[in-house]
Amino acid sequence: MTDRECKLVIGALLHDIGKVIYRPDTDKRGHSQSGYDFLKEEAGVKDGEVLDCVRCHHVDARWEAGQEDDSLSYVVSIANRIASMDRRHADPGDTAFAVSMPLRSVFNRLNRNQQEFYYEPGTLDPEGDIRYPVAEKKAFDKDFYDRMRLSLLDGLRGMEWTREYVNALLEVLEAELSFVPSIAAEDEMADISLFDHLKLTAAIASCVMQHMEESGYNFVISDLEMFRLYSVDLSGIQDFIYTITDKNALKTLRARSFYLEIMMEHIIDCLLEELHLSRANVIYAGGGHCYILTPNTKRTNDAVEAYMGRLNQWLLEQFQISLYAAWGYAACSADSLKNVPEGSYAEIFKGISDMIAAKKSHRYFPSDLLTLNQKRQRDYTRECKVCRRIARVSEEGICPTCLAIQRFSGNVLYRGFYTVTEHPDVKEDALPLPGGYYLTAEDEASFRKGTQEDGFIRAYSKNRMGAGKYGATKLWVGDYTTGKIFDEFAEEAEGVSRIGVLRADVDNLGQAFVSGFDNPANGNRYVTLSRTATLSRHLSLFFKLHINQILRESSFSINGKEAHSRNAAICYSGGDDLFLVGAWNEILELAVDIREKFKRYTQGTLTISAGIGMYEASYPISVIADEVAKLEEKAKELPGKDAVTVFGTGESTWHWEDFTQRVIQEKYKVIYDFFTVSEERGMNFLYQILDLIRNRTEKIHFARYVYLLSRMEPDRDAGREQREAYRVFSEKMYQWIRDDEDRRQLITAIYLYTYLTREKEETGHEGE
Repeated sequence: MTDRECKLVIGALLHDIGKVIYRPDTDKRGHSQSGYDFLKEEAGVKDGEVLDCVRCHHVDARWEAGQEDDSLSYVVSIANRIASMDRRHADPGDTAFAVSMPLRSVFNRLNRNQQEFYYEPGTLDPEGDIRYPVAEKKAFDKDFYDRMRLSLLDGLRGMEWTREYVNALLEVLEAELSFVPSIAAEDEMADISLFDHLKLTAAIASCVMQHMEESGYNFVISDLEMFRLYSVDLSGIQDFIYTITDKNALKTLRARSFYLEIMMEHIIDCLLEELHLSRANVIYAGGGHCYILTPNTKRTNDAVEAYMGRLNQWLLEQFQISLYAAWGYAACSADSLKNVPEGSYAEIFKGISDMIAAKKSHRYFPSDLLTLNQKRQRDYTRECKVCRRIARVSEEGICPTCLAIQRFSGNVLYRGFYTVTEHPDVKEDALPLPGGYYLTAEDEASFRKGTQEDGFIRAYSKNRMGAGKYGATKLWVGDYTTGKIFDEFAEEAEGVSRIGVLRADVDNLGQAFVSGFDNPANGNRYVTLSRTATLSRHLSLFFKLHINQILRESSFSINGKEAHSRNAAICYSGGDDLFLVGAWNEILELAVDIREKFKRYTQGTLTISAGIGMYEASYPISVIADEVAKLEEKAKELPGKDAVTVFGTGESTWHWEDFTQRVIQEKYKVIYDFFTVSEERGMNFLYQILDLIRNRTEKIHFARYVYLLSRMEPDRDAGREQREAYRVFSEKMYQWIRDDEDRRQLITAIYLYTYLTREKEETGHEGE
């Protein structure tokens, strides 16, 4: 990016900074002048063009009149109007501000929701509690804004016209302004944070300027398709990650997942550099997917085509046909980004999706595959025993990339910085990246040293604020672990020695992004890019950052145990899905935790479906991944989704409420309460009941069932507690056997109880 391009982005990111300065005092200067004075007099900003972006960003009349102007402030004023026109039809002016008003939740209008929830005033703290929307409207006060003012001053130091400073500024603004409303007018839906508005304004400003420069005119028509929304989809991820057979499967699994995550971020940054854009233009990134807002210019479109061609050539050479990057795009206007005419916003995403699907079905030219096959023959290569691709392998039969991943796995969770360099021989665990670059894991000292060395390209930091000032792009990463391997998780499990594997994702998320804010009652006015971007950022925060806290601080317990850190590890947690392993009982409880917290986080507007499998520690992870994926699919087949399949059987598929309330809190609790005071009766009775009721192909012999229950009755000299427990137990067991749904729930509850109470060496009655 040139100095002028960086100045434009910085000016756009700071154009509304005066709202933080103006609101606590409500002085007569207005937020434009307040921001200008703050930056010039207190932050020491000298550049007149950047300052004018702040002071003169409300000059919308020139846009409406089609007047020409090539100043950065004019471009920012246009971008500001486009970014905010979905939330108000006219600028209400500073006098309409309710300075104490908190940020409304973006979930208030998602999927026909009509709640009025708010976020408490605060900042985004990686170490702090999860910020849930609440019904109580807690006001901002002057002290809060004063503290924020000082924090912003500290973050604005050392301003430079570089891409690195832009990334650092984005980090500062995200930390301070994620829960500050961009509009503080009582009669508006103020559900877009000031950070999200500033970021989108900067993205639009870059596109507007490039379009103006190529088109040769300096005004904007609202229905002119001057933007393109690009999406990149990296396919083959699942097979790449879960192709593991060695004894260090868990570490390698996390390393392979993180490697692809960093690779996707690197691809995004390389593409942005080609397009002279910044990270502000990234609308969404996660799970091997991204959306980037670009100008609809010939130079941009040619650059994307050329880069994606080079990228897929590299993927083909490096991984053969295992990985492929499909891409799609749709031209859009300022109007269509706010769904004018109605339905145009959904057409943007449909067009992108159709194009990506077409590219996936026709990945390669015949010449590509011919070249690949000839290369295999010339190199006398063999199949890697880990990834199964053809390559020059070591004496152990492992290709260089898989060997580097194994070495990298020892650092991936415990290093905070990841450096991209041009030097291939920096470290033996350096991993290849597109463009001839390499990735290494660093601690803070080696990272800072590396930024001064030749060949340094860029760096990423993990889950920490403040690294942007040193030139690292911050990434949120779900990386919770206890450091244990599969064998240790199985040994630590309660009852039967098994690991649990959880695979889950959000139901109907694509539909929520495209049409989740549709509502004819309000004229569909909330269907906008700004809300899509805000929604995606909130979901990324949940699955990439907050997920770590959920594992650190357990809530749900089957038997009422005290809160503790989960005996589990995150293999992957991305924009909307996750894959976790751990002690089987902890995974089961953790799944309930995640679902309950996600429900609270999204105000019940989105749901999660999951599959949970139980396995011996030695079971191949590649097979596990496939089987648990099928369990997740079973859950999603249940009407309404919002479900979980447990214990490796489709017959144990439940809506979450039924699983937690009717299986665990009702049926399991009755069984647990009875056997807790009646241990001398043994488990054989329960096993016999299970065998009797779980065979659906035969009619239940009711007399035998009654006989078994009668034999479980305590002796006459048994205590009152024991006899009362039996009374409740027998009554419920008689009741539940008469209803098919109750009977099915009872089977799951019995499985759960037997797994939790079985001695480690016991066998049989697995149900897996």
